[in-house]
Amino acid sequence: MLYVKIHELRKRKFKVAQIAKELKISRPTVYKYLEMTFDEARAYTEQPLGKKKKLDHYKDWILAWLEEYPHLSSAQIHDWLLERYPDLSVGGSTVRTYVRNIREVYQIEKKVIVRQYEAVPEQPMGKQLQVDWGETKQKSTDKKEIKLYFIAFVLAHSRHKYMEWQARPFTTRDAIRCHENAFQFYGGRTNEIVYDQDHLIAVSENAGQLLLTEEFQNYVNERQFKVHLCRRADPESKGMIENVVKYIKGNFADSRVFRDIEDWNDRALQWLQRTGNHQVHQTTKKRPAEVFLLEKQHLQPVSSLLSYESTNKQSITRTVSKDNTIRYKSNRYSVPLGTYQTMTENIVWIEVTNEDQQTLVIRKEASGEIITEHIISSEKGKLIQNRHHTRDRSKGIEELKQRLISYFEDQTRAALYFDEISQRYPRYRRDQFAIIYKVIQQYPSLIDTVLAKCTTEKIYNANDFRDIAHHLDNLRDEPVKEVQSFYANPAKHPPIKASTRSLNAYTSILGGRG
Repeated sequence: MLYVKIHELRKRKFKVAQIAKELKISRPTVYKYLEMTFDEARAYTEQPLGKKKKLDHYKDWILAWLEEYPHLSSAQIHDWLLERYPDLSVGGSTVRTYVRNIREVYQIEKKVIVRQYEAVPEQPMGKQLQVDWGETKQKSTDKKEIKLYFIAFVLAHSRHKYMEWQARPFTTRDAIRCHENAFQFYGGRTNEIVYDQDHLIAVSENAGQLLLTEEFQNYVNERQFKVHLCRRADPESKGMIENVVKYIKGNFADSRVFRDIEDWNDRALQWLQRTGNHQVHQTTKKRPAEVFLLEKQHLQPVSSLLSYESTNKQSITRTVSKDNTIRYKSNRYSVPLGTYQTMTENIVWIEVTNEDQQTLVIRKEASGEIITEHIISSEKGKLIQNRHHTRDRSKGIEELKQRLISYFEDQTRAALYFDEISQRYPRYRRDQFAIIYKVIQQYPSLIDTVLAKCTTEKIYNANDFRDIAHHLDNLRDEPVKEVQSFYANPAKHPPIKASTRSLNAYTSILGGRG
C-alpha cells in the first residue's frame, strides 16, 4: 500500500519532501521505496511476524511511521490508523502487540521516560473537574516551527476530557471563555475545580487562604464553584490532569502538522471523540464517553449567559473564522459573507435570548445593529447556516452567459445554444463558457458561422465549438464570404462538398479530438 501510494504521488510530480509530509514518513523512506521494485517492497514489508494477523494489511504504514518517529506509542499508531481508515475496527491490545512485534523484528527501539505517580482516591460523580494548561511546538505546513497553547479539562470520575487551543498565550479572559465552552461541552459544572497555582487565576495561596485575580474571582462568584489550588507537579492533587496534558502532547499533538488554529481545534475535537474519550481508560478499564453519560446527570446546570458579564456591560464575544462562522456550544453558526476581514480582530458580540426557543443574536458592536440571528441547535458538531450568507454562485455565471450572447448577431439562437450547454453540463457551465469566450476573442469574425454550424449539427460542447473555429481559420485560403454564406443559407450552395462535411469528417481532420 505504501509503495503504491509513494509511486502514485511521484507520478503526480510530488517532490520527495512533499511525499514525506503527505504520508507522515521520512524522506529516506521515500527514497528507499522509490528505488525498489514492487516485488522488493513486498518482500521487505512481508518479513515474517508469525502467523497472518489482522493488521498485516497496514504493516507498511506502521513500519514507516515507526522508522520516522521511533518514540510513537501504540496508542498514537492506533489513532493515526483510525484517522486514515475510519472504518477500521481493531482493539488497542491488538495494536500494542502488533507494534511490539514490528519493533522486535526491525530493531526499532523506543526510549521510555518513566515518571512516578501515587494512587489518587476515586472521586464521586459530579464532584471534581481538573484544569491545567500546556504548550507544544508544531511544524506548520510552510515548514516553520510555531508554538501553540492549550487548556485541558478532565472530569475526575469519568475521565471525560475537553481541550481548546490558541496560537497565543492565554489571558484570564481566555481562561474564562474556555471554562464556559467546557461547561457547554459537558452540559454542566462540577462542585469543585482543581487548578495549579497559575498566574491567570491566582495571585497567591497564602498558607491556605486563596487570593485569586480580580477577574477570575468575579467569575468564581458568578458560577459558584469551589476552587482548589495545589502545588506544582503534585500528582496526589492533580495527577489526572497532568496525565491528560501528557496524553494530549504525546498522542494528539506529537508529529501532527499545523495548518491553522480553526482546523487544529476541529481536529482536536475529532480526536477526543475518536480516541481521547473513546479508548478504554487503563485505570478505570471503562470508556470515558460511556461513564460520562452517567456522570453528566450529577453536574450542576449553568446558564447560557453570564450575568457577571452583563452587569459589567460586556457582552460575550466570539472570533469570526475565515469561513465567516463563529463557534457556540460546539457548533458553527454563519455570519454574512465579508464579516471576516484581514488585519482586524474579527470580533463579534453574541447574546442568547431567554425565550422557549433560544435564539443566538450576533452583533458587530456590543450595542450595535444585529447582523444575524440563529435558532440555537441542541446537537454538536453542526454547521448552522443562513442561506442568505452563502455566495450566489449562479449570478456570476449568468452574467458571463449574457455577455457571451451579446457577441453574436443572432442572440436568440445564441441564448438557446448556451441554455442547452447549461443543461448538459450543469457542473461545468463556467468552464464551457470560458472556452467559448476564448474562441470569441481569438476568432471574432467566425463565431456566427461556428454557432450556425453547431446548432445545425446539434453540437453542444465548447471543445467542439473551439475546434470547428480553429478548423475554419485554417481554411482562410477559401473565400470566407462563400463559407459564411453557405452556413447562413445552405440551400443556395448545395453542390459545394467541403461545406457539407459531417461531424465525423471534422473529427478525423482534427486528429480525433472531440
